Amino acid sequence: MNFEQLFLMQQQLNERIVNKYNLHDKELYEEHLFALIVELGELANETRCFKYWSIKPPSPRNVILEEYVDGFHFILSLGLDLNINKNEISFIESTNSEKTVIEQFLSLYKIISQLQVNKSKNVYLLLLSNYLDLGYMLGFTNDDIVTAYFDKNAVNHERQDTGY
Repeated sequence: MNFEQLFLMQQQLNERIVNKYNLHDKELYEEHLFALIVELGELANETRCFKYWSIKPPSPRNVILEEYVDGFHFILSLGLDLNINKNEISFIESTNSEKTVIEQFLSLYKIISQLQVNKSKNVYLLLLSNYLDLGYMLGFTNDDIVTAYFDKNAVNHERQDTGY
């Protein structure tokens, strides 16, 4: 995965939004964290992994992937907030856990909470690694994630053009 390109694309989108809404003097770290929490919940809802009381199947794969990359946008934004660079991410490894999807979601919420109080690169890398692992658990490849990110990034730019 070419994180240098992904960070650059996210930086361009973030700068566009900051300029459009005159947010130059505002730190958006907590907004990015909270947006990730919300997107993670939306993703869990589409997978329906926790809905033991329902026989309704998960949403279609493309819907789940779009929700996944919505969260990925905010993870990249958090990396930018923390000045993460591509060299630090080149060492990222899978957690290779034997967790269930529900356990993986819960781990991510815990890591996000840790990142609120400890803005460290190590906690960020743990978040990124676990988020990628969730994507793999959901059946997504790196190519799926990158392609969907490119597509959603374009949609996000279009939304800025149309006053979303």
